[in-house]
Amino acid sequence: MTELPSAAELMRDYKVSRGVALRAFGALQRDGVAEPVPGGRWRVVRAGEPADRRPLDERIAAIITDEGLEAGAAFPSASVLAARFGVSRPTVTKALDKLEAAGVLASGGQGKVRTVRTVPIREERS
Repeated sequence: MTELPSAAELMRDYKVSRGVALRAFGALQRDGVAEPVPGGRWRVVRAGEPADRRPLDERIAAIITDEGLEAGAAFPSASVLAARFGVSRPTVTKALDKLEAAGVLASGGQGKVRTVRTVPIREERS
């Protein structure tokens, strides 16, 4: 990921106030283009793509509603989900275990396909 100039560098190079530089970073963050990193720096998240910052188990559960899966439907494997979300398979397995504990997914056991147990209710946020 590309690191952005610091607020001090923007102030010096473009002769703007600190408030203007911080508002610019805030606008980039709201648009999902940049995020703060430790040390007061900022970096580009993905060129123009908004970043989904929900926990992985919530993003995986959203697959059920987004793809119209119903109770009893086969659910994608941990390997497929790991590739889709760009994380390791053990990380996906932990998220799937949370969904199983919550009763959203039914475990198929080793070598068997997980299935959808219940369709999660999507909460509306205002």
